[in-house]
Amino acid sequence: MINFAGKTALVTGGGAGIGRAIAEAFARAGANVVVAEIDPARAAEVKQSLAGGDALVSQTDVRDRAAVDALMAETTQRFGGLDILVNNVGDFLGLAKRFEQFTDEEIDALYACNLKSVFNATRAAIPVLRPGGSIISLSSIEAFRGIPMTAIYSTFKHAITGFTRSLALELGPRQIRVNAIAPETTNTPQVPVLAMIAPEHRDHIERWIPLGRFGQPEDAAGAALFLASDLASWITGTTINLDGGALAAGGWYRDPKGIWTNVPVVSGNGFNF
Repeated sequence: MINFAGKTALVTGGGAGIGRAIAEAFARAGANVVVAEIDPARAAEVKQSLAGGDALVSQTDVRDRAAVDALMAETTQRFGGLDILVNNVGDFLGLAKRFEQFTDEEIDALYACNLKSVFNATRAAIPVLRPGGSIISLSSIEAFRGIPMTAIYSTFKHAITGFTRSLALELGPRQIRVNAIAPETTNTPQVPVLAMIAPEHRDHIERWIPLGRFGQPEDAAGAALFLASDLASWITGTTINLDGGALAAGGWYRDPKGIWTNVPVVSGNGFNF
């Protein structure tokens, strides 16, 4: 069992979905947990769920550098420093349209949510991260493939990959590791993918992804625990593709007959493995 007793982990956006699963997993593993959550109702819910351990839940907007600095100061005062930062905040904000249709305000909003939040929390955390510390950023499968109608969101997710690799080099001599997790579609309150698929089509899911299902928040929590633990003590500058084999499939999927195909409709001449 991975044990984080005596360690302190800060999770941004830890009030729901992947962030909450990660926060609760660290708490179960014995860590002191700090949660930054902008939504008051979600903050109250995760505070209740973490009530059995030593947790600090703050209604903090990580897009606001001053608010992040204040939370980091409170974390340091209470726990003496930080061992793990999980940059979980990110969202496409429901903006799906052609690139030329995006307004400056929408681009700024996507930047603030998906990249500025990561910059803010990371800059504030580095001075108080102890040697052996770990920075983990939640990215997306869209950092490793194209996605139509959300070019801006995809761009910022690609940026996290470069940020992770470059910062890992800077912080390596200080024994601080920097990695990322890039999930495929995960069923969360933010993206309730199962509810988005009509019941009569749900039997297709097992053919769309090689491992036969969409992600669950607990999948990301397991990856975060691993990356922050001593089991990953020689891993830095990398990204775990948490995707059930979707990237490996590269557009291949099984049709209703179990035939592998890379086109929407085939005449039976696909690859029947």
